[in-house]
Amino acid sequence: MTTARIDEQAETLIIAGTGPKPASATLEGPRARVTGKITGGGKTWKAVVPLRSVRWAGEMLPLPSGSYELNIDGVDLDEIEIGPELLASMRIALHGGHVEIAAPVALIYETSEGQSTLEERYVAQAGGDENAVFFESFYGQSIGCNPRAIDRELATRAPGITRYWSVVDLSIAVPEGAVAVIEGSPEWWRARGAARLLIVNDWMRRRFARKSGQRVLQTWHGTPLKRLALHRPGFDPRRMAAVVKESRRWDVLLAQNTYSERILKKAYAFFGKPIWTDGYPRNDILTSDDGSTTRKALGIGVEERVLLYAPTWRDDRTEIVDFVDPQLLAEQTDAVVLVRGHSRTLRPGRDQSGARVIDVTGYPETARLLAAADALITDYSSVMFDYSVTGKPMYFMVPDLDHYRGELRGFYFDLAERAPGPLVTTQDELADALMDDTLPGFFAERYAAWRKQFNSRDDGRAAERVVSRLLDLGFVDA
Repeated sequence: MTTARIDEQAETLIIAGTGPKPASATLEGPRARVTGKITGGGKTWKAVVPLRSVRWAGEMLPLPSGSYELNIDGVDLDEIEIGPELLASMRIALHGGHVEIAAPVALIYETSEGQSTLEERYVAQAGGDENAVFFESFYGQSIGCNPRAIDRELATRAPGITRYWSVVDLSIAVPEGAVAVIEGSPEWWRARGAARLLIVNDWMRRRFARKSGQRVLQTWHGTPLKRLALHRPGFDPRRMAAVVKESRRWDVLLAQNTYSERILKKAYAFFGKPIWTDGYPRNDILTSDDGSTTRKALGIGVEERVLLYAPTWRDDRTEIVDFVDPQLLAEQTDAVVLVRGHSRTLRPGRDQSGARVIDVTGYPETARLLAAADALITDYSSVMFDYSVTGKPMYFMVPDLDHYRGELRGFYFDLAERAPGPLVTTQDELADALMDDTLPGFFAERYAAWRKQFNSRDDGRAAERVVSRLLDLGFVDA
């Protein structure tokens, strides 16, 4: 007989059974894996499986929400069942070897009636009267990008301001001194309505009812090569209506450079409102970080060569593109390969693994990874405009260039003519380019022109400029 229970205080899943002691117990999901401790033997045994884990040499945090498989060597788990039990840090249910982990929001609030009640309460809320900032980055899936950099500057210069962070679950560590609010919870709706300032880097999901005196700063999340919003191929009236509805929610838009300013204004019909072309706060650390701390956290030696593979997402697939075999690339180049999926492939995807391969899709700060990498491999991602702050070499893996440019998205300029690094279409071409020490010099002139156009304001003080504007304009009080 096999039984299961949750230890709420220790936040562990405890499986007990009779018979020989199993050799192993694991709980594995797309982005996390934990190993249980097994005791006993002979007639009975017990497996204690933690529901928390440590990543990137950080703090112990609850497991990310999602589907997991429980495997106990030699044990049939078909009849075992728990849940759903609500803990302080998660809601967990077990059926057979399948485990579902969710954010700790009561089930009543996840029904359509429950959410409708919370929305109505939010709409009726006076709001906009708390000296607080409500932050959200990539729909609450991470704590990074421009909002994080602004948070850090605000915390230093105006420590009295309350800082709420929207998160999908408590596996995401918020910045020191900030308050985590789980998306869709009563606390989330209240904080979103109460805060005087909302800072987001993507579209605002769920219902939005602006409160008196409340403002929204849209930082966006990259200089665009690929066409955005109203500029995307094909006429779609629903998309056009959604774009205009969304951009009307924003009071200020942040741009990395004047090129982005012109594009974002038209792509989002953002007319008659200010665009702050102050550089990107998320790139401030690229002027001072040598990457050593991040390398240490990832377990990478000081002398190792580090390659960062960071492709963008594709409209026609949910997971990261498979144009690069990271383990083979590590062997071909004698390097450590970091794999960084796009924010839109974080939840649907699964960590890649292999010798000298580290999947860093869930790592909170892309800029820290850029600082740690000796070279960037990308395709059409806006990360190219950030990495150029470092002056380090870039390589463009683009086997689907014609399809992406001609059918999926389209470009604002010809990448092949202006890219500050070589365009390659096969793994062998990529490996050869990475091993050719003369290539960076060949692209030096292009690289300098690129930096002049796109990185003129990325001087390490962008967050300082943005926060000064917020305080001077009274968006929040110091």
